[in-house]
Amino acid sequence: MVLFRESINKKDITFALVLLVITLVISFIPTGSCKVDSYREKIAKARILETDNSETQQFGIVKTGDQGLRVQILNGKFKGQEFETVNTLIGKLELDKMFMPGDTALVGLDLTDEGTKVVFVNVIDHYRIHIEIFLFALFALMLVFFAGWTGMKALLSFLFSIVLIWKLLLPGMLQGLEPMWLTFGVVCLLTGGIIFLIGGLSKKGIVAFLGSISGVGITCILSILFGKAFNVHGAVKPFSETLLYSGFGNLDLTKIFLSGIFLASSGAVMDISMDIAASQQEVINNYPEIHPKKLILSGFAVGRAVVGTMTTTLLLAYSGGYTSMLMVFMAQGTPVVNILNISYVSAEILYTLIGSFGLVMVAPFTAIIGGIFLPSHQKQKNSSLSKQVQARLSVFGEKMED
Repeated sequence: MVLFRESINKKDITFALVLLVITLVISFIPTGSCKVDSYREKIAKARILETDNSETQQFGIVKTGDQGLRVQILNGKFKGQEFETVNTLIGKLELDKMFMPGDTALVGLDLTDEGTKVVFVNVIDHYRIHIEIFLFALFALMLVFFAGWTGMKALLSFLFSIVLIWKLLLPGMLQGLEPMWLTFGVVCLLTGGIIFLIGGLSKKGIVAFLGSISGVGITCILSILFGKAFNVHGAVKPFSETLLYSGFGNLDLTKIFLSGIFLASSGAVMDISMDIAASQQEVINNYPEIHPKKLILSGFAVGRAVVGTMTTTLLLAYSGGYTSMLMVFMAQGTPVVNILNISYVSAEILYTLIGSFGLVMVAPFTAIIGGIFLPSHQKQKNSSLSKQVQARLSVFGEKMED
């Protein structure tokens, strides 16, 4: 049972089914980037039976060396078999993992050519899939319970976004496609799918889509212009340099970094454009005779209120991931001027400000587009209704005179 009743029309159901089919089709497209021989290596779930820390050394809070492990496979062809292996510690807390007896781990099994015997067990990390599935299922249930049909559409848009990024955007970049154009195309597909799924195939949806694309376009242009001025290399992002050493030295990390700016802000841009388009549609529903100029001004008023909080939201979203880094600078007494010129910080400033530019510009663009597109149909509808009312009143007046 949902908290609020809502109407469901055939257009929404049809579009949702089409988007679901597209999502399923794209999900089966091979990425072309997997280099693991599925016959020679298998992934399995294992329980840690015993640990041996005699070969590990601790230096302050960091541990290095090898942790001996005895594991038991819990699923698959080799279920129940036990193996000895090691967990290598490299002295980096963000990458190292320590195990205790009773822990559950995700392991990779290196097999013989015939695939009948395990040669080596590689302990990947703690097993978290079951917790992740439970958390996602809980989120889905709460979303559907609260929002009903709209919640189901939101879930579909969530899956659609994941599939597009994982199956189209990332493999395309790995294959050397132009990152900026590829990302802009994927963002356009995401924006169209999500807005028309949530807002419906209507003029409101068209206005929100056009407003979103205009905001994303402005963000894309500004990221190119100011990205060069900031002189920030794409290697500032985590694992970027590792990508080059993994056999993809032809990639342009800077363009990938810049394309991530408008990809990251596109969700907030969609949010603002839909808020303004829905508000203008509601104004027209209650005041069909409103002048387009007044409708645009109403959109501006809504946009100012939304942008005022959304820019801060974007700042908190970006800075939240770098809290530890900022704390290190503060603990060391680094001058603010030095902090602002460090490449990592400059990259986040570029992310935040360029993304905020897109948020600010999408509001007036959407308001203007809504003022142009939304009133026409409503005016025609209202004028026809007015003529019908006038005709009925005249007939009623003639009968009263008789």
